[in-house]
Amino acid sequence: MARSKTSKQWLKEHFDDVYVRQSQERGYRSRASFKLLEIQQQDGLIQPGMTVVDLGAAPGGWSQVAAELVGDKGRVIASDILPMDSLAGVEFLQGDFTQQEVLDRLLESLPEKAADLVISDMAPNMSGMKDIDQPRVMHLAELALDLARIVLKPKGCFLVKVFHGEGYEVLQRELRNSFSSVKVRKPKASRARSSEIYLLAAGFRGLS
Repeated sequence: MARSKTSKQWLKEHFDDVYVRQSQERGYRSRASFKLLEIQQQDGLIQPGMTVVDLGAAPGGWSQVAAELVGDKGRVIASDILPMDSLAGVEFLQGDFTQQEVLDRLLESLPEKAADLVISDMAPNMSGMKDIDQPRVMHLAELALDLARIVLKPKGCFLVKVFHGEGYEVLQRELRNSFSSVKVRKPKASRARSSEIYLLAAGFRGLS
């Protein structure tokens, strides 16, 4: 079957991508690893010994980075509705964390309020239509925030992918209600044509 012009363009962009090459050279599962590494370099949010929850983790690029940074005394608990090949230092729970059974399994693996950091690079299957995709992206971010409020320790942090658009300012207000600071991050490893950005909320103080 002949590839479309669009798919050929995507393949060329993909294989010309410096972050794709670097991820292959360094053994990372996805170029997304470099987004987290950039944010880590700027903000130092992951420290040795931390407990990190990674939502929407498959194929594991962020979990790999987190496991390296927390070290042997830390924990990384990853969750996704998709399967994920095992990773050293990562505990994986397959399933939808918004379903009670999966949430219970996640909470059983954590003592109450035990997470130092919740990270979410989740995105829905994109349709290419902003009116459809934007609400889906923001809904996932809201779900991740709901989970973060359950599991984070006081002063914990939350890192989540969002898109500019409807619902963005509402989410920012919600984050400011629960965290001491909220910063916007746009890693260089994010594709230039992508409208994705990351919100980094620090100093969890619970619901106001």
